[in-house]
Amino acid sequence: MESDIFLAVDNYISGLFAKEDEALQATRRSIADAGFDDMSISANQGSFLQLLARLIRAQRILEIGTFAGYSTIWLARSLAKTGRLITLEFDPMHAAMAKKNIGRAGLADVVDLRVGRGLDLLPVLEKEPAGPFDMIFVDADKPPYAEYYEWALKLSKPGTLLVFDNVVREGKVLDENTTDEKVAGVQRLNSRMAADSRAFSTIITSIGTKYYDGMAIAVVN
Repeated sequence: MESDIFLAVDNYISGLFAKEDEALQATRRSIADAGFDDMSISANQGSFLQLLARLIRAQRILEIGTFAGYSTIWLARSLAKTGRLITLEFDPMHAAMAKKNIGRAGLADVVDLRVGRGLDLLPVLEKEPAGPFDMIFVDADKPPYAEYYEWALKLSKPGTLLVFDNVVREGKVLDENTTDEKVAGVQRLNSRMAADSRAFSTIITSIGTKYYDGMAIAVVN
């Protein structure tokens, strides 16, 4: 019964504040048509990310982990015409799907989609330099989350907003003896952020269509 009410409330909120238009619905369909599990954020979470980006008037956004481009679309829509979003995706099949979805949403000129291993592409961004970014959203492979955090700080400035998804793992982060690499990865991130004076951080938990999870949110000092 509890899971039913959590799902119903999440759907209620999304129905009021995060209605998916055709581009977002088509992105969901493209995932199902390709036979992938939907690893995208929820509509409610997408609306939340867009709200955060608009609050800080983000003009440069970095996303690590594109998947099908669902979160990319939500974030890119927060930008003014002069704003730009760079998104990194390791899997070429996911990247190809995302490129079509981003183009369908009319955001091809706003989004710079780069394909490759995140930890290989991030030094390239630093060298260009593509940053500093106003907002960095990370929803990628979990084992190197702490390394992504360090790179996020390198590509930031005071006031940059950092957001890391999936940091509660249905409560599995409480298991100090875990052998799950994903759980261990977010445990390392959470501990590092909590002890780091370079940013002010917290974790917001969530229960709904994406089960029981949470986002780590930080502002760079």
